[in-house]
Formats: sequence, C-alpha cells, structure tokens
Amino acid sequence: MDAIIFDIDGTLLHSATVDDALYRQAVREVLGDVRLRTTLHEYDYVSDTGVLRQVFEDNGLTASSDTEEAIRSSFVNLLEAHVNAHGPFEEIAGARAMLEALVESPAHGVAMATGGWRQSAELKLRSAGFDFSRIPLATANDHFERTAIMEVALERLGGRFESITYYGDGPWDRDACARLGWEFVAVGSHLDGLEHFLDVTLCR
Repeated sequence: MDAIIFDIDGTLLHSATVDDALYRQAVREVLGDVRLRTTLHEYDYVSDTGVLRQVFEDNGLTASSDTEEAIRSSFVNLLEAHVNAHGPFEEIAGARAMLEALVESPAHGVAMATGGWRQSAELKLRSAGFDFSRIPLATANDHFERTAIMEVALERLGGRFESITYYGDGPWDRDACARLGWEFVAVGSHLDGLEHFLDVTLCR
C-alpha cells in the first residue's frame, strides 16, 4: 500500500493568497501594528503556529495561549466573512475527485497535512465541498514544525506503506519531504508543478 498525503492551501484549494492576507490581518487585529516579515519564505517554521511564534519573537512580545487563541478566532472569523462575501473557496481542478478515488482505493492510504490551523482548514475544505470525514488531517494545532505535522498525518493513517508521496505547493513542502525522505510532487506555478489533477494517474 502507498501513502499519499496532501497539503491544502495552494495544493487542493485556490486559497493561499487569501489565507496569507487574512492571517496577517488577524495578527494585527490582536497584536496591533507589529512587524511581519515580507514573505512566508522568511520564516523558519511555515505554519500558523510556527509563524506566530516568530512574530512574537521579532516584536519582543510574550506569547500566551490566550493570545494565540484570540488570533486564531479572529482568523477563522475573517475567513467566514470572506466566504460569506465572496463565495466558497475553489478547488484545484480535479482535487476532490482524486481524493475520492484515493479514499476508495485499496492500494492507497490518503491523508492531509497542512501548516494551517485545524479550524481554518476545515472551514475552507467544507466551503469547497470536500468530504474529508474519512481522511486523517494533521494541522498546526498538532505541531509548529512542518515535518512533524507531516509525520503526525502519516501516523494517523496507520499501517505500513511501500512508499510515501506528498503533494505540496511551497518550497517548505519540498524541503520537508527531502528531510523525511518522502517523494514530492509539486503543485502550482511557484514550483512549476501540476496545474490541476484532471489527468493525474494513480500509482496503482
């Protein structure tokens, strides 16, 4: 059996740009006019929890669970408002069908591993019509570091796998796969990857 694990933003959903903008807005709504690095590439840990840790460090602030929860709540509220105003997030073409096929395939185990928080990830997936009830999901609620989140997803799949493949859109995804020794499939223009899943053939 082969394990197939997916990132979400920019990989299954056209959501990366909106997600980044609203995350920044939520941070500033709670913390004020703090300094944020220009791009995600500049942070050591590209996850909602990891970035937030470094935002606190960069601005000489003391982190607390209450403050993190306030930022997470603000972020989810902003995402809900965005969906109400602009409609659901759109899937990368063919993503839902591919996931459905993998779930039904006896030769594959499928999971998701995202640097986003669970509440926001589930909101975006639901808005786009994904049924993820049978798909293990690991998020920034589980860990701040990308490779650890990916390992949690694999652990939740259970069983033994002949191969592990991760689909992602960011260089941090590619680098995490290199550290873990997993196969990596690039999605999206940033890494000259797949533009859609309409003609993707499953390994078995």
